[in-house]
Amino acid sequence: MDERRVVITGLGAVTPLGNNVETMWGNILEGKSGVDFVTRVNKDDFPAKVAAEVKDFDPTDFMEKKDARKMDPFTQYAVAAAKMAVEDAKLTIDESNANRVGVWIGSGIGGMKTWEEQHTKLLEKGPKRVSPFFVPMMIPDMAAGQVSIQLGAKGINSCSVTACASGANSIGDAFKAVQRGDVDYIIAGGTEAPISNMAFAGFSSAKALSLNEDPQKASRPFDKNRDGFVMGEGSGILILETLESALERGVHIYGEIAGYGATGDAYHITAPAENGEGAARAMQHALDDAGVTPEDVDYINAHGTSTALNDKFETTAIKTVFGEHAYKLAVSSTKSMTGHLLGAAGGVEAVISIKAIEDSVVPATTNYETPDEDCDLDYVPNEARKQDVDVVVSNSLGFGGHNVALVFKKYKK
Repeated sequence: MDERRVVITGLGAVTPLGNNVETMWGNILEGKSGVDFVTRVNKDDFPAKVAAEVKDFDPTDFMEKKDARKMDPFTQYAVAAAKMAVEDAKLTIDESNANRVGVWIGSGIGGMKTWEEQHTKLLEKGPKRVSPFFVPMMIPDMAAGQVSIQLGAKGINSCSVTACASGANSIGDAFKAVQRGDVDYIIAGGTEAPISNMAFAGFSSAKALSLNEDPQKASRPFDKNRDGFVMGEGSGILILETLESALERGVHIYGEIAGYGATGDAYHITAPAENGEGAARAMQHALDDAGVTPEDVDYINAHGTSTALNDKFETTAIKTVFGEHAYKLAVSSTKSMTGHLLGAAGGVEAVISIKAIEDSVVPATTNYETPDEDCDLDYVPNEARKQDVDVVVSNSLGFGGHNVALVFKKYKK
């Protein structure tokens, strides 16, 4: 049986750079930063002082107030982004197609705010004061569950939990569900709202967060003076559907998802495998799955966390797969502007990758000032670049040794 072609027809986003795709993308092209001093926690209690927080978000713009109260912010972000993506795709979900519409939305951590608030109640007021909504508000799959409920999607409903690769794994797994014929449409991506005392303390203790106290300069992927990632939050959602359906509906096609590679390092709970061995295999699998050669790729939206080991080994992995072409393609990390959205990163960066194809522009790696001898590729320093973009690889890597690469292509008949 011939595999079905899968295209992207809708985009939605809630991010530190704007609460819709248009605003976010405009700010990325201008090189603006979504990083500021952290407000979700008391910055004086932590060594890290900055974060990339979602601003001016009102969940009641997207759902009933009574429903919003039963959702952790990570779920609210996903519902909002999903509704924007469905509207963008002009997709009506009703009795005629509900069973053929799936949802696959990943989250690395789930409801951290809810967990923290309810644990405090437990300690201060006893177990009877813990909310009956605690568990369904906290569990990572509830973003997918609530999107399904809110939109009436009755097809496969799932959530990939693979740390910072969760959003990308979810998109890849969703792509395969459509390609196989399990569903005809799927709402896919990632979501995260991790900026809480516990998560901030945990990442601080792991010495993973940037200690740079200049919000505009703290996230600096591939720069020699990088010193850790900046924690972010938000959601990025795509509508994937069969090419046949998109043509029949006469809707705008942003691009095509053509390849998915996923591997495990079997190496370390937090550090990437030496020389990015696992990431290289994921990229190669994705290229093979898409039927494209390394020379076909114009741009890599890198995982690029602004940590010492990730940026060094991701660079090595790119050179392993692409050889001499690694020096001819553009590589950038938009985490320099969005911060690191953890389980939502792959979703938001998929949206960015697709916009790069549509608008023929490669977003920059901002804050790139001092070259690192271990990172010697073209990182599109500081200013977005106009160029034809036909094929993009988007990388996401997560604690536990999860490696994911997605291949997006310009749609051609």
